[in-house]
Amino acid sequence: MFHELVDDPGERTLGEIHDRYRVALAAAVEERGIDEAEAETGIEREKLLALSDGELPELTLEEGAAILALSEDAPDAETIAVIARDELLMGMTTAVLDVEAVESGIEGELEAREIQSKIEGRYPMTLREFALLHGYIAGAK
Repeated sequence: MFHELVDDPGERTLGEIHDRYRVALAAAVEERGIDEAEAETGIEREKLLALSDGELPELTLEEGAAILALSEDAPDAETIAVIARDELLMGMTTAVLDVEAVESGIEGELEAREIQSKIEGRYPMTLREFALLHGYIAGAK
């Protein structure tokens, strides 16, 4: 799961968190192969090839979850995405943060309403946005 891929996310830069995601996603694609990964996830081949080439293309949390779910011991994609969003909510609870505090903490990169909608799963969240929120919330605990 995404929150388990990064030790001490509150002490990491956005780039470091994002890179940990890239490594895990590339490993999952490599484990299954491009053709099987494309068939099982429905994700564009170009994005999967980019991962194999050491890049992290723009992916949603759900797309990233679908890729992680390719691993033999991983839960299904929906479970991975739900747990990731729950981790953000639990972190906000532990750190006693509301969405306005998070908005301020990430210097307005996302508005409070966007943050809430994305965490609740009502609006798509990119992996970059998840990394941004995960790092900030973990650091505030």
